[in-house]
Amino acid sequence: MYYIIYPLLYLLSLLPFFILYGISNFIAFLLYHIIKYRKEVVFNNLKIAFPTKTEAERIIIAKQFYRYFTDTFIETIKFISLSKKQFLKRTTGSFESINELIAKGYNINLLAGHQFNWEYVNHFYSYKLSIPFVGIYMPITNKAFNKIIFNIRKRYGTILVGANEFKSRMHEVFTGRYALGLAADQNPANPSLGYWMNFFGRPTPFLAGPEKGATKNNLASVYVSFKKVKRGYYHFESSLLAEPGMHTKKGELTLLYKNKLEQTIQEDPANYLWSHRRFKYEYKEEYGVIIE
Repeated sequence: MYYIIYPLLYLLSLLPFFILYGISNFIAFLLYHIIKYRKEVVFNNLKIAFPTKTEAERIIIAKQFYRYFTDTFIETIKFISLSKKQFLKRTTGSFESINELIAKGYNINLLAGHQFNWEYVNHFYSYKLSIPFVGIYMPITNKAFNKIIFNIRKRYGTILVGANEFKSRMHEVFTGRYALGLAADQNPANPSLGYWMNFFGRPTPFLAGPEKGATKNNLASVYVSFKKVKRGYYHFESSLLAEPGMHTKKGELTLLYKNKLEQTIQEDPANYLWSHRRFKYEYKEEYGVIIE
């Protein structure tokens, strides 16, 4: 199957961006108007996050989200044949805070949210950083597509670790210098084990793992924000959250991350994975206090 799918995707990737974005527009139209892919989830999330916006304003955000969403997958296919020169022309970022931490000898947690385009940030940071960049990924069930995406993601040297093999490979991967990229806004499997805090005014659990890992392994923590400058062009900002030992209270580092993420989303509301059920858990007192 791989040897059938890959050549077709390679030929598709050779098309110029303006044609690929025309395809993306059509798919976004289908997802929004015809298939209505997770449309109820998207609008429910937007209503919770932006209660003061009108329905018309939320519709504009939702339609833009679907275009960002389909652009991400079209741009991922384009990576099959995209030259390094073209990629670097389309991507910028700030690395001052990271370089200072690297110079101090720290390993780093790079904490991001589910913004677009996560494939660009993976390539850009693995190419730019002077220490190995480790990315945690969820394997795709279809073996052919999994192999294609895996090969795309490791193109600039990213060390990929499947979420299902993280524990077994820890001692192999994390023995030297590294920067670990984490999408830290996923829902914890067990809400009672997460750090609860108000996200867009709604009590929401955040993964405790990134903070606990930073404390246990003496890691510096850096927040990475994504900005879609225009179609196919991205800028990434890196800002220090905490050096090792700076976060002493339970949930303090996660709260810093949450505040940064919320601010970034407010700047471009469509640039977030609203089809993900971020608010699916209801808060219960037994989960503990809400961290503020």
